[in-house]
Amino acid sequence: MNNPFRYEQAFARNIGWITQDEQQVLRGKRVAIAGIGGVGGVHLLTLVRLGVSKFNIADFDTFDIPNFNRQVGAMMSTLGQPKAEVLERMAKDINPEVEIRVFGNGVDAGNLDDFLGDADLYVDGLDFFAFDARRQTFARCAQLGVPATTAAPLGMGAALLNFMPGKMTFEEYFQWGDLPDIDKAIRFAVGLAPAGLHRPYLVVPESVNFDEQRGPSTFMACQLCAGIIGTEALKILLGRGEVLAAPHGMQFDAYRNKLKRTWRPGGNSHPIQRLAIAIGKRQFASKFK
Repeated sequence: MNNPFRYEQAFARNIGWITQDEQQVLRGKRVAIAGIGGVGGVHLLTLVRLGVSKFNIADFDTFDIPNFNRQVGAMMSTLGQPKAEVLERMAKDINPEVEIRVFGNGVDAGNLDDFLGDADLYVDGLDFFAFDARRQTFARCAQLGVPATTAAPLGMGAALLNFMPGKMTFEEYFQWGDLPDIDKAIRFAVGLAPAGLHRPYLVVPESVNFDEQRGPSTFMACQLCAGIIGTEALKILLGRGEVLAAPHGMQFDAYRNKLKRTWRPGGNSHPIQRLAIAIGKRQFASKFK
């Protein structure tokens, strides 16, 4: 049986919101995604269905039962299998012509140039606590002039930050420096979502444990992140539409039906951010003293 897949037919229903010429532009773009489990997996499939046809994906982990509540590739049939390989199969099941370079050992200083060198966009899907890998990856994006975007799945919503070439960098915004991991975690959480729309409905506060590097999650948040990232990717890759760059950000919370655009000049050195960081540190200290 001949392969019935035809690119133009498969993505014909995109036309209207984008032009046929723009669809072909997306077809030729390459997106790098580090972390292909929670948000990263659904980012990949969303961008494949948008018609993007070239990817670099990186993840060293395998699927396990605790991934089932939120990771699109986590199923009984994929238990114990490498996440990157599973998502590669899923992507090619949508578009058999898609070209995917798999980095099965994740990202590190030794392979970042290979991972990012031919990318038109970097999409962050790394675990919240992957501090070293995340800082190195965003720093290299800034050095190479690769647009970088991240959407955090928080509660039942999503918070967006873009780091564009020539604009404020990841380090300038979050200001991690050589701080201990717990301080990086607090600064990351506060910086990702200055509006904090998700905080009022956290009904089991002890489920958030920075010391044990764990926290609650929902699939709804991951899906919302993917919708936002897919839209940001479209705007960045096609060069049209408003793209908010840090220190501007946005958070949408579906549970509370609220949308908030934020602006924090100076990033985490902004007075409001410094106050939120101080409160976060006191709360952490009170839990674990």
